[in-house]
Amino acid sequence: MNEKTFMRREIEEIPHAVERLLAGSHDSFVATGAALREKEPSMVATIARGSSDHASAFLKYAIELTAGLPVASIGPSIMSIYGKELKLQRAAAIAISQSGKSPDIVAMAKSAHESGALTVAITNTAGSPLTVASDFTIDLFSGTEKSVAATKTYVASVVAGLGVLGHWMNDKALLASLDSLPEVFAKAIDCDWSPLAEALDGHQSLYVLGRGPSLAIASEAALKFKETCGIHAEAYSSAEVMHGPVRIVEQGYAILALAARDAAEKSTAEMAHKLAGQGALAYVTSDIPGAAKRLPFAPTGHPITDALSLVVSFYGFVEALSRRRGFNPDVPPNLKKVTETV
Repeated sequence: MNEKTFMRREIEEIPHAVERLLAGSHDSFVATGAALREKEPSMVATIARGSSDHASAFLKYAIELTAGLPVASIGPSIMSIYGKELKLQRAAAIAISQSGKSPDIVAMAKSAHESGALTVAITNTAGSPLTVASDFTIDLFSGTEKSVAATKTYVASVVAGLGVLGHWMNDKALLASLDSLPEVFAKAIDCDWSPLAEALDGHQSLYVLGRGPSLAIASEAALKFKETCGIHAEAYSSAEVMHGPVRIVEQGYAILALAARDAAEKSTAEMAHKLAGQGALAYVTSDIPGAAKRLPFAPTGHPITDALSLVVSFYGFVEALSRRRGFNPDVPPNLKKVTETV
């Protein structure tokens, strides 16, 4: 393909999309954060599927690490299929959906609202059914995303949740980090991961490792390997991979370890180096020395947002990998942009 794919164009738009979000939804961040302080929820529930659920997983770690509250992902089918109302009157619920119209997501958000939860919708579609079902809406301001594989909306969804969290907790360091993200993401796009693309030639399976917020990024990366490249990728915590999954890591098995500059960096990098020492073809986003090969990264200077920079670099890599393998990442077989599940 001579022209840029929609996916590549949307990846390159991530810094601008985040800049629009931070400006356009600032007042919504403030209002939602104030409502959460007043509510004083005892836990947070998330409602999402696919890439949006990976965004929720990132926010789970961010909220637990920053607010000290437990966060649980609710299966939307609890309401849409099983018709079970949950007791969420002391909770906050965050629903994430780009289209804002998947019936099961909307049904669960509506149920959470009716049970007494403070409900927040994060969506790229103003006026969608999800916004009607929720107390507060954070508009992503990402513009149209044409590629089936979500990129800029995934990043924006995480930033939107962090914007709410920053104002909820009055966390000035986190908010300052968010303001710097457009510049950092521009650098992340330029990180060259092409050695990994070359190393994966002939491979149809790999593990993606992470821990804490970077585990959520690993899950998103594994999905994108499947969607855009037809590669069977599985995401694991660097602490869990030794509990069984390591059985199939034989000579030359591919490993991508996503290590952020946080308290989990050392353990994630050490696992990558350990597996490389056992013969795995391992790459890691860390400067901690060892047997695994280093991939460049663009640090954010904050332990919560640092993992998010890694997914921007990954998106650029996986789009190129898809084309290298002869695919069009914009139109993966058997997939469509909006999936409406009941």
